[in-house]
Amino acid sequence: MRISHPMLTIRHAGDRGHFDLGWLDTHHTFSFGEYYDRQHMGFRALRVINEDVVRGGGGFGTHPHRDMEIVTYVLSGALGHQDSMGNGSTIRPDDVQRMSAGRGITHSEHNASRDEPVHLLQIWLLPAKTGTTPSYEQRAFPTAEKHGRLKLVGAADGRDGAVTIHQDVALYASVLDPGMRVQHTLAPRRHAWVQVVRGGVTVNGQSLGAGDGAALSDESTVECVATDASEILLFDLA
Repeated sequence: MRISHPMLTIRHAGDRGHFDLGWLDTHHTFSFGEYYDRQHMGFRALRVINEDVVRGGGGFGTHPHRDMEIVTYVLSGALGHQDSMGNGSTIRPDDVQRMSAGRGITHSEHNASRDEPVHLLQIWLLPAKTGTTPSYEQRAFPTAEKHGRLKLVGAADGRDGAVTIHQDVALYASVLDPGMRVQHTLAPRRHAWVQVVRGGVTVNGQSLGAGDGAALSDESTVECVATDASEILLFDLA
C-alpha cells in the first residue's frame, strides 16, 4: 500500500519485498532479483535500497556488476569486501563505501564475524555515464558529524569530504534525538527521497517509521522531525 499526499508518497517498510534465506534476511524497497513490482522500479536515479541482515559467517560470493553506482551503509556489525580492482576492506557503522562498477567488476561481501549479524543498507544508483573505469572509495563519517544535522556523505563532485557518486545526487545522513529537526531546501525541479534507517520521524508532517521511505517532488523544503532516536538518509536527486 502506498500513501500519497499532494507531493509526497510513502513506501511503508512492511510493503517491501522480503526474503529470508536463512543466512540472509533482506527487504527490497524497489524491484530487485526475484522481487518484481512494476509500481516500484526505483525513484529518479535511485534504483535499489536493500536492507540486509547477514547472519554470522554468511555472505555474498563473487559476482559481477556493470554500470551501477553502489553505496554500502552499515548499521551494525562489520562487512568484509573484496573486489577485482584489488580492494579489500571492512565496512563498519559510520563508514560509507562507494563502488562504481563502470564497464565491469566482480566483488564479494561477507559478514566479518562468524557469530554476530551484520545489518546494512545497499543502495544502487544509475550512473550519469556508462562504460566508465571502475573505481572504489570508502570514508568514515563519525556520528558526531551527523548528529542534529544533515551531513553530506555522497555527491557528484565529492565536495566537503563526501564520497564521489557518478550521478547528479547529493546524499545526506543524519542522527537525531527525539524532537530534533533538520531541514533541506530543494532547488526547482529537484526531487528527494528520505529513507528512515532507524527510529521514527515526520517528513513534511507525515509519520514514517524504521524502514519506511518517502518520495518528494515539487516541494521546496524537506523537513524531518524525530519522534524517536532516529537515523535517516536523504537523497537530493535530479
